[in-house]
Amino acid sequence: MASLKDIEDRIGSTENTKQITKAMEMVSASKFSKAERNAKQYTSYSEKIKEVVANIAANSADANHPMLQRREVKKTGYIMVTADSGLAGAYNSNVIRKFYQTVLEKHSSKDEYTVVVLGKMGLNFCQKNDMPVTESITGIKDHPEYGEIKTIAANAIDLFETGEIDELVIIYNHFISAISQEVLAETLVPISNIDTAGSSNAAYEYDPDEERILKTLLPQYAESLIFGALLEAKASEHAARMTAMKSATDNADELIDDLTLSYNRARQAAITQEITEIVGGAAALE
Repeated sequence: MASLKDIEDRIGSTENTKQITKAMEMVSASKFSKAERNAKQYTSYSEKIKEVVANIAANSADANHPMLQRREVKKTGYIMVTADSGLAGAYNSNVIRKFYQTVLEKHSSKDEYTVVVLGKMGLNFCQKNDMPVTESITGIKDHPEYGEIKTIAANAIDLFETGEIDELVIIYNHFISAISQEVLAETLVPISNIDTAGSSNAAYEYDPDEERILKTLLPQYAESLIFGALLEAKASEHAARMTAMKSATDNADELIDDLTLSYNRARQAAITQEITEIVGGAAALE
């Protein structure tokens, strides 16, 4: 049985841990609020560029850009979005598990795929398992700016345009709510979902011609999807970390209650033992 001093020490250390997890919860809550706002605001831009691209593709007979054309898939490129650190519940492990399962199901050789990694946790996994990483970036801000990932996004799209890969898939945590995130694996290129870009009846006039605009817009559209996924992933990360730290704080409270009860019982037992010894000693002197 643990001594009173041991129990006191455990209560003290648990209290210290609780203070840390509570502080991290509050920091994550603050970051989450802005990250959620950024993700929702960016959706408006993403939907508008999608609408314009869909309009051109639907109304131009010459819309035969390579990024719209499917071809035999001999090599796949993956963009995996994770965090730079843990303490976020299953946020990182869910993305990594989805990526790893996809690779096992679709590929029999490392020559059949390559990975672009956003986040240190994903990079560490790929390096540990000797997976082919084309490019990586870590240390992305809590509230990313497009300039941070523009180059790596453009390079990923260029892999498809140059024929080095035949499709590009992004795997990330899609933000649903503060307590709910869903891991998605979405094909970025070839672009095949622009025909579902809403039912806007807006009429556009293009200068220069549609084909030249489409050639410029399609890479930007694909890059915007990557940035939008990153914003959602960041909102999901902060939400997951906030939830994980709240759970840790609640668990610390429960442990402190249990330890306090054990301490009181042990203290009562010690007092009872002392009284028994005093009474026994007094009886022996009679």
